[in-house]
Amino acid sequence: MSVGFNPRDTTRSSERAPQPGIAAKYKALSPQFLSALRIVAAFVFILAGTSKLFAFPVPMPQGGTVPLFSEMGVGGVLEVFGGALLLVGLFTRPVAFVLSGEMAVAYFQFHFPTSFWPTVNQGVPAVLYCFLFLYLSAAGGGPWSIDALRRSGKLP
Repeated sequence: MSVGFNPRDTTRSSERAPQPGIAAKYKALSPQFLSALRIVAAFVFILAGTSKLFAFPVPMPQGGTVPLFSEMGVGGVLEVFGGALLLVGLFTRPVAFVLSGEMAVAYFQFHFPTSFWPTVNQGVPAVLYCFLFLYLSAAGGGPWSIDALRRSGKLP
């Protein structure tokens, strides 16, 4: 396929099939962008859990880790294991729904009492994760996921 004027091309411009523009090509990548969004968000979400459970990459603000059987400990377990499932795209919809609920509870229990505004009460990440995971619970994990491999029959 040539680009631009071709003197040997005898077809009229009205007879040629229209070529997709850059916007159409970009839009066609939306399933892959969905997978990339899921992978990056899950990786960052796992870090929130590892900070709570293992003080990695940084300890909690009060120093160290949280008790495993505390509310924050349960949140850390959900963030590490739920985030890992989202990272690989296994059981994406139900896991994302549970994690969306976790983030809603985190926002209203820990951030909202301080202020209505997420920027004031430092609840922006909780709100964003809540709605991102709610979206993933409806949209699924995208083509780069174990769920997609299972659907295609390539995995049991």
